[in-house]
Amino acid sequence: MRDPYSVLGVRRNAGPDEIKAAWRSMAKAVHPDQNKDDPLATQRFAEAGRAYEVLKDPKLRHRYDYARREAELRRMEEMKRKARGTEEETIDPETAEDMISRIFGTDDRAKAQNARPQERKPAPAAPQARTEPRPEPRPEPRTEPKAEATAEPETKSETKAETADKTPVFGGFPRAAAPAAELVSAIVRRIRGAAGKPAPEKVPDIFCDVTVSIEDIFRREKATATLPDGQTLKVALPAGTTDGSIVRLKEMGYRLNGMLRGDVVVAVRVDQDGRFRTDGTDLRTTLAVNIQDAVLGCETTVETLTGRVNVTVPAWSGSDHVIRIEGHGLPTVEGKRGDLLVELRLMLWEKPDEKVTDLMRSLRNGLFL
Repeated sequence: MRDPYSVLGVRRNAGPDEIKAAWRSMAKAVHPDQNKDDPLATQRFAEAGRAYEVLKDPKLRHRYDYARREAELRRMEEMKRKARGTEEETIDPETAEDMISRIFGTDDRAKAQNARPQERKPAPAAPQARTEPRPEPRPEPRTEPKAEATAEPETKSETKAETADKTPVFGGFPRAAAPAAELVSAIVRRIRGAAGKPAPEKVPDIFCDVTVSIEDIFRREKATATLPDGQTLKVALPAGTTDGSIVRLKEMGYRLNGMLRGDVVVAVRVDQDGRFRTDGTDLRTTLAVNIQDAVLGCETTVETLTGRVNVTVPAWSGSDHVIRIEGHGLPTVEGKRGDLLVELRLMLWEKPDEKVTDLMRSLRNGLFL
């Protein structure tokens, strides 16, 4: 197992947030679905998952850091022995990667070393049973039953040792045949243990945006969202959707064995360049009126999502006046509709009007016609 810090590209004093962010970035970059032409993508993705499992858990991270320091000390001691030229028997220094593999049960050599003491441990039991042939006055000597009782644990120990030697199992899968994705799943199950432990962690969600028109929201049409890897998804727009709404597609994100599938989180952006603008579930539009209609008032029509409707412009209405038409906005969560807010804009005629000009001049100069 390679150094998890190097795999994720983080410092040795990196905090949990930095480690999690690095893993998310790495998982997206090396995910097999996005690197279908890379035969090593699955291996690199599994390696990143193993590194994250070690560094995200404070206890496992402490064990790894301790194992690395111990391995470095052993290596330095070995170098000193070689420099002194001593001929005493030495043991190959164990690297940090070998030690962490041994700690988490991922090294075949460690399994063999752990299996050998199991074979030797019961061996002295049988000779001890045979060296106690004490004569007993009772008609039923118990010497042979004792020997059989001690021989039975020896047989069981040999069975366990043979199992450890013949079946290098990692997380329930044979080491030689387990694919890399299954190894990541096995690591998660091995670290978290059996029932009663916290539920498996969820794969990071995928975030993307989708731009829709006001008419799309009103007609409840499905929008097309493009994911970072180029794939597309159809997104249903529920009632109450407005600019900035978040639509979460459950379990539509990345897959990773042994972990909960992530979601796709879609942020809805509403195109505001049309005839309407959104204000929550209300809509805003503009109605141009000339000076005469603004001063005297008038009856006119205004465009809505379902056609034109009549509207009354009150007398003496300025550009700050807003006319509210109820029930002509966007659908709400309650099954109703918002309102249409008509904003008045005072407009002049295309060509100058001499009468209006004279009237304005007389009012400014204090003259009365």
